[in-house]
Amino acid sequence: MHTHTTHSTRRAVLATTAALAATLTLTGCRLPTTHTTTPAPAATPVAGAVDVAGLRVAPEDTGAPYDRDQWPHWDYVGDGCDTRDEVLREQGHGVRVGEDCRITAGQWTSAYDGQVVTDPSELDIDHVVPLAEAARSGTRHWSEAQREAYANDPALLVAVTAASNRAKGDQDPAHWLPDRDRCGYVQRWVAVKHRYRLTVDPAEAAALRGVLARCGGDR
Repeated sequence: MHTHTTHSTRRAVLATTAALAATLTLTGCRLPTTHTTTPAPAATPVAGAVDVAGLRVAPEDTGAPYDRDQWPHWDYVGDGCDTRDEVLREQGHGVRVGEDCRITAGQWTSAYDGQVVTDPSELDIDHVVPLAEAARSGTRHWSEAQREAYANDPALLVAVTAASNRAKGDQDPAHWLPDRDRCGYVQRWVAVKHRYRLTVDPAEAAALRGVLARCGGDR
């Protein structure tokens, strides 16, 4: 879904944060650096945070209401582009853009399954920690502005094949892991949970520890 907010709304919700990329750079796993946004006020930047022990373990808040429309995305970022367009431009190779930010050429390697894609319409932009997962992890009292900032934070976004994104759904690492770069994926997951002070449920915490324990020096 492409939901463009007005210029005034975007200015009120999102501010330029030059330190974002540095804040969320993990050892051997640099997060994408598209346009920067101010995280939800509950966020605590944690550089290189891959320590599961620092996360609060709690049962999922399954009673928290979740409506995807209440997490506005994709925000307009200028020059005819929205957040989705920016992610495709930053994460592709040989990307060419025409009028109104329409991508006319490019090549992308899906982060989850390694598939090479040349048609951007075949790609989904996934939130590493899905919106529904965030809703179950301590965001019950977030404002719409906080939810919008989260939904458009480029550090959470990755271009993947629609098939791999559908397979993942809103599952956490206890129930789904990508076919490739599981260490990098789990590192990013933990960093996002730290950044936004999101909780992890017991099974999720165990799965995260298990993957990280096997990673060793392989990032």
